[in-house]
Order: sequence, then structure tokens, then C-alpha cells
Amino acid sequence: MAQHSNIVGGSTAKRVIACPGSVALVQQMPPKPSSKYADEGTLLHNAIADVLGQGSPPASHIGASYQGITLTEELHAEKLIPALRALDEVDPHREMEFQVEAVVGFGDALPGVFGSADLIGRIGRRAVVLDWKFGSGVAVDVEENAQAMFYAAAAMRTDATRWAFKGVEEVELIIVQPAHAPHHIKRWVTTPGRILNFERELFVAVKTALLPDAPLTSGDHCRWCAAKPVCPLLTGAVDRALQTRIKALDADQIAAYVANADLLETWIADVRALAQTMMEQGVRLPGYKLVPKRGTRKWLSEERALDELAALGLTNEELTETALLSPAKVEKVLKKRKLDLPRDLVVSVSTGNTIAPESDPRPEALMIGKHLSAALGKLT
Repeated sequence: MAQHSNIVGGSTAKRVIACPGSVALVQQMPPKPSSKYADEGTLLHNAIADVLGQGSPPASHIGASYQGITLTEELHAEKLIPALRALDEVDPHREMEFQVEAVVGFGDALPGVFGSADLIGRIGRRAVVLDWKFGSGVAVDVEENAQAMFYAAAAMRTDATRWAFKGVEEVELIIVQPAHAPHHIKRWVTTPGRILNFERELFVAVKTALLPDAPLTSGDHCRWCAAKPVCPLLTGAVDRALQTRIKALDADQIAAYVANADLLETWIADVRALAQTMMEQGVRLPGYKLVPKRGTRKWLSEERALDELAALGLTNEELTETALLSPAKVEKVLKKRKLDLPRDLVVSVSTGNTIAPESDPRPEALMIGKHLSAALGKLT
């Protein structure tokens, strides 16, 4: 199970460095109960630690539970197995020495500051710090990631993990998010010197946080701060804005705004529809592009699929409802029999286009038109 210090840990390092004053505020807040998502993550981390540390088969953890969350066959297939397979990309020749769930800290330099690193390893002259994240929310960037650098810096000072960094020329930080496939492995190679610079930043921030007048700073680090409800920067700004607006507006104006809200919502929808129509006709809108919506798998031929799946031993009752089950449902049935779905039976077809920022990792719809046409041509 992950362990974290009260002053600062891997997940809070970015906030503490940016806003040392937040430490005292957070310590005043009541303990936040764990969520089902956090408990699911702990369950999967425990399974990985047992698989890599004790050599147990991944499938043996199906049915295991933690805080009422059970490791189902779906979690096994969609998160546990992809998380483990990420190591094949990181260490394709099985050369890495590693330690999982290592408790690392800063010793006398920062008493009471520690955390639990998912994996600390070494391949040749490169140290490896790997962090598995099992949530389905925001994709996490690895470059200059404060949490990963926290674990690296702490591991360099911890007796049990110092071996991984002795004499290395590079430090590779890796974040694995199975829910964000196919871009679920992110890697960044830096130097021991950069990690030591980060450590110095952390030391200054922690010592500053202990001062009675530690400064507060607002920014994107506020998003996950438990002290948001009582932070003077945020509450003061909100209170002043509300007081100014309420005093400046009367009931008639508010009523007019409410009446205009529906019209404004319709206008927004129309603007989005117009933008998509223009882009589908080849007009470029600065800062935006068309990308395909998430594809859903369809049978290339239901008759052929029925024949081939029946040959694998599946019964008609397992394959059909009022029609042939979807590829995703049949795949679950096959997994119970430890069989793979024949890949030449399905094709993924998007339901249409949607607008996204140019920074979106998906390919532009106009650029994949030929591939989409080819996929649609397979449907008979």
C-alpha cells in the first residue's frame, strides 16, 4: 500500500514547491475519505507488487478485494495486464534489476518526508523510476513531473534504493496509465544533476512552509489542494467578486440574464455546429481540427463470426441475444475460456467527427480519410 508523509509527498510536491503556505492550511483540514477510484488503484498496485515481488501469476489475483473493491476479469484485462506489459517496452531484454513498492525518504535532510515509489530499477548506466497510475481521468505528463522527481530524489538518499543511482549517467522517469491506451506509456530521460536541482527546490519549499508567514500562491496546483475551501487567496477573490457583482446588479437584471441563458446555450450549440460544418467542408479554423469520435467495433460479417466462434466451442446462447453479441461482449466470453478474439473478424469504425484542440494526440480526420474508407469497405 502506498505511503505518504504529512508535510509533502510525491503527489503534493508540485503544490508545496509552488505554494509553501498551503502546507499549514492543508494540515488544518479534516482527513479526506478514500474514494473508490483510489481504492481500486491500491488494489491494482498490491497485485502488481505481488506479481513482480513474489512471482505470482496475474490471473491468480482475480477475485482479490480491497476496501470492498474486487479485482474483476475486466480490471485484470484492461488495467493489470497492460500495466505489467509496459515493462516489456521499458525492459525488452529483461535486464533490469528492480524493487517494487519501495519506501523512500530524505532522512535527516528532511525528517518525516517520504513516499512509496512503485518501482525503482536500473538498466546499465540508467536508473529507472516508474509510476503506475490507474485512474481514467486526466492524462499525466512525465517531463518535469514533480511526483516522479520526488521519488527519484528520495530514492537517491535511501539506503535500500541508492544502488540504482550509483554511478549512473541518466535517470529515466516513466508514467504508465493503462486507461489512456494507446498513449499509456510516457518516458522522459534526464540527468542525476536535474534530480539534485529538484531536491534543492524541494528543500527550500519545505523549510519555507514551516515559517509562520509562508507565502501562498495560486495556480494550476490549486486544483488538487484540499485547502481550497479555506484558502485566503481563493475565498477572498471569490467573496470580492460576488459582492461586487451582487451590489451592481438588481433583480430585474438577474431575471433578464436567466431568460437569456437559454438563448445563449442555443447560440453556443449553433456556433459549434457551424464550426464543424465549415471544417468538414475544408475550411481551417485556427487552433482547431477535426478528429474521429471513439470507434466501436463491428462484425465484418455476422454469419462468418458465428461460424468461426462456434468452431471455438461457444454455444449459440453465449453468442447471441436477439442478434450476435458485440465484439466487446464476445471477447469477455472468450476470455473466460482463455481464448483470443480472431482479429480479422472486427474493424473499428468511428461514428463521426468532433472538434478538438490541435494539441489533441488523435490524428486529424481529413488525414485518415483513406484509412476510414478502407475500413468501411470491409463491412458487408
